[in-house]
Amino acid sequence: MQTPPVKDGPRTNQDIRVPRVLLIDQNGEKQGEMPTSAALEAAEEAGLDLVEIVPNANPPVCKIMDYGKFRFQEQKKKNEARKRQKVVELKEIKLRPNIDTHDYEVKAKAMHRFFEAGDKVKVTLRFRGREMAHPELGMKLLLKVKEDFDEVAKVEYEPKMEGRQMIMILAPR
Repeated sequence: MQTPPVKDGPRTNQDIRVPRVLLIDQNGEKQGEMPTSAALEAAEEAGLDLVEIVPNANPPVCKIMDYGKFRFQEQKKKNEARKRQKVVELKEIKLRPNIDTHDYEVKAKAMHRFFEAGDKVKVTLRFRGREMAHPELGMKLLLKVKEDFDEVAKVEYEPKMEGRQMIMILAPR
């Protein structure tokens, strides 16, 4: 024996198997509590469907509406919500300990752009060769970055050495 396919969404018309329901008509007016059969007849007279909108209530709340149109509107709402979602990306800015002021300003401008777009920024400070002897220069630079972006971003991951590089992650406020 095969089980019937499970429908997603609210129960409609003949699927509503409770003895009594609280009915709301197509104009949104409360008709009161009545037997399910009477509610189904009222929906049929209006040429619409009886849709269970609050199944957990006692008695369940049912509304007379066009179910196809209702499903279409719900789908439209879901799609709109999906469009409005913003995926936060992690952008990376690479610096060197003895970066020139203009180069720093160009990188800072890019970081401002990322924060305006709502993205997080991972600042990677690369040490090469003899620069490893002076990690305090790198720390000073990352603290300057932290200070410069204090009003637009908060530090999510404090500056820390990882091998030959120092890393800090900033998130928009």
